[in-house]
Amino acid sequence: MQNTTFQPFWFAQALQREASVSPISLTRDTTADVCIVGGGYTGLWSALQLKKQKPSLDIVLIDKGLCGSGASGRNGGCMVTWSGKYFTLLATYGAEEAARLVKVSEQALFHIRDFCHDHQIDAEVRVEGVLNTATNNAQLGALDNVINALKDQNLNSWQRWAPAEVQNAAGSTRHIEGVFSPVGGSLHPGMLVRGLRQAALNLGVRIYENTPLIALDNGRPVSVKTANAVITTKKTVLALNAWMPTVFPAFNRSIMLVSSDMAITKPAPDLMKSAGLADGKAVIDNRAFVHYYRSTLDGRLMMGKGGNMISLNNVVAAKFDQPSRYAKQLREAIDHFFPSLIDTDIEATWTGPSDRSTTGLPFFGSLNGNPDIVYGLGYSGNGVGQSYVGGQFLTALVLGQDNEWTRSIMAKGPLGAFPPDPLRWLGAMMVKNAIQRKERMEDADQRPFWFDRRLSKIAATTAGRLKKI
Repeated sequence: MQNTTFQPFWFAQALQREASVSPISLTRDTTADVCIVGGGYTGLWSALQLKKQKPSLDIVLIDKGLCGSGASGRNGGCMVTWSGKYFTLLATYGAEEAARLVKVSEQALFHIRDFCHDHQIDAEVRVEGVLNTATNNAQLGALDNVINALKDQNLNSWQRWAPAEVQNAAGSTRHIEGVFSPVGGSLHPGMLVRGLRQAALNLGVRIYENTPLIALDNGRPVSVKTANAVITTKKTVLALNAWMPTVFPAFNRSIMLVSSDMAITKPAPDLMKSAGLADGKAVIDNRAFVHYYRSTLDGRLMMGKGGNMISLNNVVAAKFDQPSRYAKQLREAIDHFFPSLIDTDIEATWTGPSDRSTTGLPFFGSLNGNPDIVYGLGYSGNGVGQSYVGGQFLTALVLGQDNEWTRSIMAKGPLGAFPPDPLRWLGAMMVKNAIQRKERMEDADQRPFWFDRRLSKIAATTAGRLKKI
């Protein structure tokens, strides 16, 4: 169960800005053309895109809490694309599909911006770029091979910047190298997900919150059993993401649940402006467990750090729904990058679960081969923009279309499995500790131990990526 007393910063702020919050729970049996389980980005984008393609559909969406109370309302709000994962896309899906997926992941950011404009969603969407940087000598050139490959395929949007330009744009002298893409940016996660909810309601989607899924009858029609009612539906979309293994244990080895932890400062607009962080770009370093940060419209700094807690048996425990246990490290990261903000207090910290797949990319498919029950998960920490793409996959699967979405290997289910626990957890902890030792030595300009270097390479291979951005 989610903690009902703690609300992450973005989500709490979004609720406060709503004129009124009047969630409706499902208390009577009902029927629908489509039932969507999960009221985060994936579920809501699926509902909205289904309505766009087929307005006559009767769609019911349920969420065990409030829409957006999961990962969608608590991420860092950084928008990135799949271009940095081009080699993984190429190896997994082939050249043609890799190119298509890079392009659609880039287009998604502009679709999100335009949707918010058209539907008057004040999600503070700023498609103003992403800066990928090196903060020590070992990180230099991390994206060079990817950029060269993207150039060869006329897919490249990255530009190499001089160190002084990188430091000015990043607002910190800790960055010694960087590449910039204009296709990236940031948004307010809570305002986006709550705005999508309202847009779906406006289009006639029936939304029932505080309505948890209890059981799913894999038949025709599908019976979706909730605490107080049953939904009989022709098609079902499972958009539970990190919570998927809890409800459907068959997915337990398809993902690894890892935390991402965030802190946000109190407003300091003058200091942020003087540091050079007055726009909406996202800044991400070249660590295995990245630092990522961005500014907000009201002059705050959001600092995040990936890869902290690793869940045993993929249980979304209470620790994933509390202020961050890594508040001290987040404070140190802010002070390290921005000495001018040392006296600026942190407003809040929080943590959230990230569903890491074996490839570092999401996957979609039909549950147990039943085309009437489709799912999507595994965004691996990069779901803000890519969940829009997920909605495109799931819409095509629900409508039974024969097109580039349903023919894609990404729509054929998970492409690998982690070892069972406790082996997965023990191995992940060994690798995590090795990476942390390695990066500490690299920060000190020392050569890491051979054993730590080898384990770190295993992590890169397991994640299915040269670089996570």
